[in-house]
Amino acid sequence: MVKKREGAKLNYLPAPKKPKKKLTMVAIIKRFAFLSVLLLFALSACAQKQNAWLQFMPRNNSNNGKHIVLISGDEEYRSEESLPMLAKILTDHHGFKTTVLFAINPETGFVDPAFTSNIPGMESLSSADLIIIATRFRELPNHQMKLIDDYLRAGKPVIGFRTATHAFNYAEGSKSAYIRYGYSSKEEGWEGGFGRKILGETWISHHGKHGIEGTRGIIDGIQKGKKHPILKGVKDVWGPTDVYTISDLLPEAEVLLWGQSTIGMTADSPGSWEISLMPVAWTKRYKIEGGKEGKVFTTTMGSAIDFLSEDLRRLVVNASYWALDMEQSSGKNKVDIIGTYQPTMFGFGTFKKDKFPIYFVN
Repeated sequence: MVKKREGAKLNYLPAPKKPKKKLTMVAIIKRFAFLSVLLLFALSACAQKQNAWLQFMPRNNSNNGKHIVLISGDEEYRSEESLPMLAKILTDHHGFKTTVLFAINPETGFVDPAFTSNIPGMESLSSADLIIIATRFRELPNHQMKLIDDYLRAGKPVIGFRTATHAFNYAEGSKSAYIRYGYSSKEEGWEGGFGRKILGETWISHHGKHGIEGTRGIIDGIQKGKKHPILKGVKDVWGPTDVYTISDLLPEAEVLLWGQSTIGMTADSPGSWEISLMPVAWTKRYKIEGGKEGKVFTTTMGSAIDFLSEDLRRLVVNASYWALDMEQSSGKNKVDIIGTYQPTMFGFGTFKKDKFPIYFVN
């Protein structure tokens, strides 16, 4: 390099260029391989730096001191999209600290709902006051299941969405200490697993025509007359996912919303009078052996696209207050979406691939 002094500045003039050597094919391949290795290391480092979950903190003047953990992880109904949206509503409008967990592929660090054996961040359950769960057929390792089991033994409240009735599944011959949580469990007292024991029902079948019919929520008149707090301000609930079959809802359950199948999958689709109504939202109590009693709200609605329904979002916010025994003031019924929310239509393999959790903050 040649120095050239101009006043108080030092500039550098480039030295004469040397003629470039012509690369051989072998040299090109070696260079490409080297760059590929560097890229892989960079991607790996990036993945390690990304958080495997999301957390939203309320403003100091609105913090109500309660912590809600939302657990996604289903292959079909895009809970990885809906739960961050609901978490932001609960935090910004209602003052809850919220944490959102995801099914994570440990090799990439990406959100991968098809990876059924890993949901990191379960340690957050130790400080949770309420969990909202929307998983499907998970087979989680013992150390993650223990944290769920500990939470339930403490008798803390649970809200379950749609596939949470079959939240867990264990292969035949599994050595898991928590095989009783599986949806097809035959263990005495745990028949039907987590869904039946905790939420009130396990997976049975599609009552409506999947992908053809939607669900119109019909409010239970008795509970409305009693002014049930979960129904506060709820008038019009509709979603494009079909009605689930309920075979034998536990007698202690109180149905708040009945599901009528719609002939079509738009909000103005007429109701079908040929298909019977089924419970689609209810409350109950649960208690597992050696544990305390807890409160439950369950809805078999709950795909990401269902939550375009303002009153379905309101049902969930109301249920959160109810589950936590909190009074909801007249000004605390707000459920406006924060930012943008363009949910993916339900379906297998439709999830947004190669995304870290932060991607789902819109």
